[in-house]
Amino acid sequence: MNPVVGVLALQGAFAAHAECVASLGVSVQEVRTPEQLEHVDALVMPGGESSTMSQLLLSSGLFGAIAQRIESGMPTFGTCAGMILLASEVLDGRSDQRSFGAIDISVRRNAFGRQIDSFESSIHTPFGDFHGVFIRAPRIERTGPAVEVIGRLGDEPVLVRQGNVLAASFHPELAGDARLHEYFVTTMTTARKV
Repeated sequence: MNPVVGVLALQGAFAAHAECVASLGVSVQEVRTPEQLEHVDALVMPGGESSTMSQLLLSSGLFGAIAQRIESGMPTFGTCAGMILLASEVLDGRSDQRSFGAIDISVRRNAFGRQIDSFESSIHTPFGDFHGVFIRAPRIERTGPAVEVIGRLGDEPVLVRQGNVLAASFHPELAGDARLHEYFVTTMTTARKV
């Protein structure tokens, strides 16, 4: 049975993620309400503006619902701002910004530079080199002992996993390569449903 992958659709680059997942022949559900979240087996949290996304998660009633699902083992994949929202520590977040604390990493928002400093680079991963698109990307400054680094930019971790949570500093949905989404679906989501 194929999983239904939800894409958080409150703000940010959710449409490109939905297209990547759909290109794999997997059912996609845009998630804007707790009711829609109930119908998905996994969740992609896109890039965007992390403090705005935090506020929208709270005002939509999704924050608590997502937190419960992640804690119960729902596979979750966060990219850029999505990674910030999943981190256990946001080093320079706003005082009212909340994160799920779902992966034991410390991140610094926009640490690779402002919009004008955006860049693309090759990232080595277990499934081959991957083209990473970095746009106002967060930097992982600390990884906990349970965190597996599965992709690096030079010596820096930019793709990490802890249990049911996968997080990337970059935007894989903009690279024209669905292998990272395929890894999430086949390794983390489909395996859990069997």
